[in-house]
Amino acid sequence: MMAASGKLASFRLPPLPTVGELIKLYNLRAEKQLSQNFLLDLRLTDKIVRQAGSLRDAHVCEVGPGPGGLTRSILNSGVSDVLVVEKDTRFIPGLKLLSEAAPGRLRIVHGDILTYRMDRVFPQNVCKPWQEDPPNLHIIGNLPFSVATALLIKWLENMADRTGPFVYGRTRLTLTFQREVAERLTASTGSKQRSRLSIMAQYLCTVRNCFTIPGRAFVPKPKVDVGVVHFTPLVQPQIQQPFKLVEKVVRNVFQFRGKHCHRGVEKLFPEARRVELTQEMMCKADVDPILRPTELTIPQFRALADAYAHLCAQEPALLSYEFREELRVKNLARKVKKRTDTSTDKPAGIPQRPC
Repeated sequence: MMAASGKLASFRLPPLPTVGELIKLYNLRAEKQLSQNFLLDLRLTDKIVRQAGSLRDAHVCEVGPGPGGLTRSILNSGVSDVLVVEKDTRFIPGLKLLSEAAPGRLRIVHGDILTYRMDRVFPQNVCKPWQEDPPNLHIIGNLPFSVATALLIKWLENMADRTGPFVYGRTRLTLTFQREVAERLTASTGSKQRSRLSIMAQYLCTVRNCFTIPGRAFVPKPKVDVGVVHFTPLVQPQIQQPFKLVEKVVRNVFQFRGKHCHRGVEKLFPEARRVELTQEMMCKADVDPILRPTELTIPQFRALADAYAHLCAQEPALLSYEFREELRVKNLARKVKKRTDTSTDKPAGIPQRPC
């Protein structure tokens, strides 16, 4: 058995056309509207894979493999198998070539990762109880910029609910983002980059900004550099409230990131009771209302979320209240009134002079 495992770990792909040659062979071009950027340097793809830790005998899901550069590095790292999810049909033939070179190790799914069910695709023996070490299962991806943040928020919600790829346990992620986003994800309290993403990621995970890839390493070259970020879910989230409630509090606080935090908290409540409920929430949370959002620690966000949850328990309608929706209705009413007033004030036609 040990010999078989050793053989698995030492697997190397046979000689294949380079990624660049495959791109020419299949006449592949990065689609700007899909924010595709190819990484052709296998030394860099190897380095991304190393950030995931040991992949010996691991199961890996790669998101958006494209022409398969990162896929090659994953296959060469001793994995048990790789599942790739690719939306763009043009890349499927090149991935099938890789699959033929690694029999039984590469599964190809033509689909959209935003809707793909990842809770059914790996064997049950991969599962580990949440309180134990993470399972030998990883998500790795050079994510298109256009979907990276939305996909991460989806996975963070899955993490909080222990659904999707987290039914197997504390599945780890190694992903690429625009450098600015990577800096936000790992930003500490008080830094200029501190944002909604910082809180949402860090209350659920240990987040590590691994290294930066210069934009010139990609084809075509993006206007920004790229950061590689590693996520390990925490055994115990730092905020013990439903994900959507936490996200709502954090989003509202950061919508006025340059102002005092109470300004964002106010927008959690209808105008008629805004002052009263804001004071009650800030008092209950024991958070200084004149701190800036970037200055708030995760324990302070926990206190705010707990205080908001308490108010919502007393008045459930608060949970569904959205400031922007109230604003939209007001603006609509104002426009209707303006049109009505204009039509009412129109002068009557000029009377005809008698002959």
